[in-house]
Order: sequence, then C-alpha cells, then structure tokens
Amino acid sequence: MKLRINVVRIFIAFIGLFIISLIVINTKLFKPSLGSRIARMIVRIYIAPAYGDIDSAVPARQALETISKLALLPWGTVVEEISINGMKADRVAAPSVDPNCKKILLYFHGGGFYSGSRNTHRGLVARISASSGLPVVVPEFRLAPEHKYPDANDDCMAAYKWLLAQGYKPGDIAIAGDSSGGCLALMTLLTLRDAGEPVPAASVLISPLTDAVHYDGKSYKTRAKVDPLFPHPERRPAHMARYIGGPGEKSPILSPVRENLEGLPPMLIQVGDDEILLNDSTRLADRAKQAGVDVTIQIWDNMWHDFQTFAVIVPEAREAIDDIGDFLKKHMK
Repeated sequence: MKLRINVVRIFIAFIGLFIISLIVINTKLFKPSLGSRIARMIVRIYIAPAYGDIDSAVPARQALETISKLALLPWGTVVEEISINGMKADRVAAPSVDPNCKKILLYFHGGGFYSGSRNTHRGLVARISASSGLPVVVPEFRLAPEHKYPDANDDCMAAYKWLLAQGYKPGDIAIAGDSSGGCLALMTLLTLRDAGEPVPAASVLISPLTDAVHYDGKSYKTRAKVDPLFPHPERRPAHMARYIGGPGEKSPILSPVRENLEGLPPMLIQVGDDEILLNDSTRLADRAKQAGVDVTIQIWDNMWHDFQTFAVIVPEAREAIDDIGDFLKKHMK
C-alpha cells in the first residue's frame, strides 16, 4: 500500500513539475522568453547543420519533417486533404472558423524551395487559422532539385487559379508564405499584376526571401554571427542553385524586391532582428512603400528566421501570429 501511495505521489509531483516547467518556459517575464531560448538552441544544434549541407537536400527535409511533429495543433483543428488538379494540398481550419466562411488564405510553405511540406507547416497555419478566423489552403508544390524554376511558381499560380475556379473572388483571398514561400507569394502577386488580373485582398510575408539571385543585403554580414539557422551566408548561392540553376541570366521575377511593386495588396512583413534575411524584409518594405503599397513591417527583437513555427513554446511567436490574425481580419472584411 505504501509503495502504491509513493508511486502516486511521485507521479503527481512529476505532473506538477511538468506543468510548472511549461508555465516558466512560456512566460514573458524573461526577455527574450525562456521558450525562445530553448527553441533557438534547437535550431542551432539540430536544424542548422541539416540546412548547412550543400550536397543534398535530404538532411534538411528530414530535419524539418521530424521537428514539425512536435508542433501541437489547436484542439479541434480540422485538416482535410484535398487535390488541386492532382497536386496534394491541405485545407486547415481551426474550430473557430465559420464552416460557411467565404474567404480563404492561400499559404506557401518555406524550406528554401527544396524542403518543407504541408506537414511541416501544419502547426503554424493552424494557429494562423485560429487567429484570423480563416481556413487555410497549403499546396504541396514541387520541390528542387528534382524540379527547378519555374515549377514551384507554376504550382503556386495553379493553386490560386484553382481557388478562383472554386468560386472565390480575388477580394476573398489572401496570400501568405514564409522564407522561400514568401518569395513565391511575392512572385505570384507580381505575375498576377503583370497579367492584368486582380490581386488578392492582402498578403502576409514571414521572414521572406525577396531576392533569390543577389545576396547583397548588409544583414548577410551583420547578422551572420547571431543567426542560429544560417551561420554561413556564403552557402546561400549553392542552396538557391537547386531551384534557380547555376550561373547565367535569371528571370527578373526571381528578384521580386527589385521589381516595380506598384499595385500590390496591403502587406504585413514579419522578420527577426537576428537573421541574415533582415534586409530582404526592410528593403521590400521601403520599396513597397515608395510604390504606394500599404505596408506594415514588424522587426522582432532577439528573434530568428521563421521563429513563428515554434509557437508551441515561444510566446513571442504566438504574439506575432495574433498580429497576423488581426491584420487579416482588418483586410478581409
């Protein structure tokens, strides 16, 4: 009997310690939060080495798929696998989403054009769905190096046109993406505008890559020592070559920040202050504002590339996602 009581006490103590640990990790009493420090360590020790491999895309793919399994979806989230003209995709809806909602968010996942999937970003888009009240469609576009430019671009455009075919109006659609997915979102918007077609109602760009050809932002040098994910910016050309190919003339669309940005929809940009792509975002914001675009840029202190994907333990990430929800609610009325 005493042994059984002791076991129960140990179990209760363990649960209590676990709950206290979660509270401490998720509190914002510390700046940056303890949760962000833990996540940052995970990025530096586990994910960064995989993304540092310039010989194969497999390590990065495996690392991202594995770490994403730790992300918990909001209770009651509905994930439906759909087909976009044969391309697999997820439709993700938080329990707060109106089943009759006539608006939607089209989300392009990041991963350098060669990794990532609807699986790796399911936790993030589920939280964005909860904060915005919108269902989210995440297409699984083709990845490099098996598929080079313009395959992913074509798939993203096909996903947008598929939504139109389902009855959504351009004003009922918002486009979002992180990292290379942010680049695909920008390129999709520019392609639509250049074709004279109506653009979506809003765009959200998380740590976007805004130039896949030139790597001349000053943050490539000033943030290299503090960026936990990309400590070797000199390897960027080799990684990008998987999608855009080797040396030679490139399509201007691959450098969307250098394009005329006039006519793009209201834009929210979120970027960490500790990432080499910081200036990709700041230059985009400056050029978009000069072109008359309604731009909001948020630079998050002590945060790194795609920190929002660690929302399960990072309170700053949850706050950023809440801001995304507020932005989309404002522009998707």
